[in-house]
Amino acid sequence: MKSENWLPALWGERSDSSDPFASMRRQMEELFQDFGGPLRRGKPGPSGLLTPRMDVSETDNELRITAELPGVQQKDISVTLTGGVLTIAGEKRSEQEAKSGDKEPTWHRVERTYGSFQRSMTVPYDIDPSKVDAKFKDGILTVSLPKPAEVRAQSKQIQIKSAA
Repeated sequence: MKSENWLPALWGERSDSSDPFASMRRQMEELFQDFGGPLRRGKPGPSGLLTPRMDVSETDNELRITAELPGVQQKDISVTLTGGVLTIAGEKRSEQEAKSGDKEPTWHRVERTYGSFQRSMTVPYDIDPSKVDAKFKDGILTVSLPKPAEVRAQSKQIQIKSAA
């Protein structure tokens, strides 16, 4: 958890907006985002989260998921589609290598996270797994899930009328 002023802007020096409780609300959201995260260097802690951030977008032809996976290698990522649930899983490995004869370093601050991660999301329609495309470049995973023809045919633009 970050060390910062937990008082709402009304009583603190920070002013996020005209809402005096915006700061407190944001911090409560961060607290719940941190809750239940994976282990960090073998020790549990709310700041040791390793949860990939994802963007989900949709076009007429596909559903696209883009996940940030900085510091993760392609060989350590798994993408599966089972029973209408897309799962992105993997592991971010520590880059620390002990040279022979060296003793374990004394850590003064550890902010980077390492360990296993998994994110799952339900796909709103049946997709043929053989048509799913996943690409990984520069720490960004992009998964494209083509919409079935039946779903594309069902989509219809609804005209909005003026109220009388």
